[in-house]
Amino acid sequence: MLLASNVQEEERAAVVQRELLDQASAKAAAEVTALSNKAREYVITGDPVHLDIYNREATALRPVEQRLRNLKDIGASTDELNVLANALRLVDALQDEQREAIKAHQQGDADRARSILFGVEYDRQLDRVAADVERFQYRLDQRTDSEVAAAVNISKLWKTISEIALSITGLLFLCVLYFVFKRRVLRPVVRLSDVVNRLAAQDYAVEPPEYGEIDEIGDMAQAVRVFRENGLERQRLEEERNADFVKRSLLSRMTQRMQECETMHQLERVVGSFVPQIAPGFAGQLYLLDESRNLMVEVCSWLAPVHSRTEFSPAACWALQRGELHRPHGSAADVPCDHLRFDGQPIDSICLPLIAQRTTMGLLYLEPRGDLSEPSLDISETYLKMLAENIGLAVGNLRLRDRLRDMAMADPLTGLANRRRLETVLESQLMEASRTNRPISCIMLDVDHFKRFNDEFGHDAGDAVLRAVGELLKNSMRETDAFRYGGEEFLLLMPDMGAEQALERAEEVRLRIGALQIEHAGRELGAITASLGTATAPSHCTFDKLVRTADAALLRAKEGGRNRVVQAALSGLVGIAKRVAAVDPDVGSSS
Repeated sequence: MLLASNVQEEERAAVVQRELLDQASAKAAAEVTALSNKAREYVITGDPVHLDIYNREATALRPVEQRLRNLKDIGASTDELNVLANALRLVDALQDEQREAIKAHQQGDADRARSILFGVEYDRQLDRVAADVERFQYRLDQRTDSEVAAAVNISKLWKTISEIALSITGLLFLCVLYFVFKRRVLRPVVRLSDVVNRLAAQDYAVEPPEYGEIDEIGDMAQAVRVFRENGLERQRLEEERNADFVKRSLLSRMTQRMQECETMHQLERVVGSFVPQIAPGFAGQLYLLDESRNLMVEVCSWLAPVHSRTEFSPAACWALQRGELHRPHGSAADVPCDHLRFDGQPIDSICLPLIAQRTTMGLLYLEPRGDLSEPSLDISETYLKMLAENIGLAVGNLRLRDRLRDMAMADPLTGLANRRRLETVLESQLMEASRTNRPISCIMLDVDHFKRFNDEFGHDAGDAVLRAVGELLKNSMRETDAFRYGGEEFLLLMPDMGAEQALERAEEVRLRIGALQIEHAGRELGAITASLGTATAPSHCTFDKLVRTADAALLRAKEGGRNRVVQAALSGLVGIAKRVAAVDPDVGSSS
């Protein structure tokens, strides 16, 4: 049927072509007649208006080749164009005679002009032009009739064939209908039913069939796909929620462990254990601020980071300067920190300042792990900020706790460790000395006649004396722990020091104290002396009796006249204090 329709289109095209060619040939004949009439009117009347019209139309008349080319483009055959070409050449010849007649009229020879345009030969040429145009149109008619007849015959043939094909198609349709119904309806419905049952059992791994047709089956398949996508999205959200719960649980457990830490070393172990689980795609380092040197110092690391230095100035890190997370190659490009070392392309590093009570405590640094080809770098910045905040608070709490402990363990007047601190240090030092069987010595020191300073110069003067003695013990005694034992008494604990060395150290301390010159409220306080007793375990006593033995030696030094050093007697001579080194206050020599 389509082919028959195409043949009919060809038939109509042939008729239209015939009409166009008729119009073109008629126009050519009309142009000849118009030019001839205008030339004759000018010759008869002599009116220049007719001459102007003639010249304008003659100028507008296109060459023969161009007019033939236009007709060829429309569809004229070569034989037809040859016939029409003869007519157009005659037209050009007539134009020559017209120009000759016009020229004769302009020269005053009107008779000759009329004889040319109204002569028998001129009329015969006009008739030949008309005959050639008619012959051209006749040939067009013959060709058009032939094409139309052929098109009609072909159209009838295709129409008959289409009727036969339509009948066969009707028979095949009944045969194909069942096959199509089974394939297009029954089978998809069964497959969709199986997919729905598996999706109802939350088996989202099943793939629903693809049906691109827009019908009820396609709508059902689209609904099943939407149901599956919703299930997958719910499953993904559940996984994210579970992962979020796991990370929050890790953060909570890490926070609890950090709160239970008693020392910075314990905190470092907690950070090194939990951070790789919270940020599994990153290696990292924990830095703490060394206030004495104003440097960030690495205290622990995990998973072997390589790009950040172990020590650097806080000014070398943008996170510390800005007080917030800095990630130069995350969602927004930024400037890398100066403490990083890399070749070529900067790394996707993360710097997190550790801040507590508006004070910078340190830095948490993370970088992609070098042993992973595709590291998991999609950790939320919220978790990272929570992580840094918790670590910062834990570091701040530990430092505050240490500061408070130091304050509780220090004597506020002299700055030395107090008796409470002595109990802790003494226990550990005695246990270590007993375990390794190494000597440990103790010096008990008492400022002589201390009550005199309070009574004569006031309690502030007595405090000045104690502060001066405490400063002397704190700054000049190497490898010695100095404590204020109580009142005007001080204790020096010297691990790994034998009896002779302890005696020499005690004498050095006595001389240094005797050299002190203290002025208070514009007045010299006078000479300051001290009595000292020394003891060494296990030479003089057992480890647990070291302080009591040194105190007994001090008592004997005071009883012996003060401003002297007395060493405890050797073990086994209980109750007998042998003066090993006593100095006469007048001459300053040992006795």
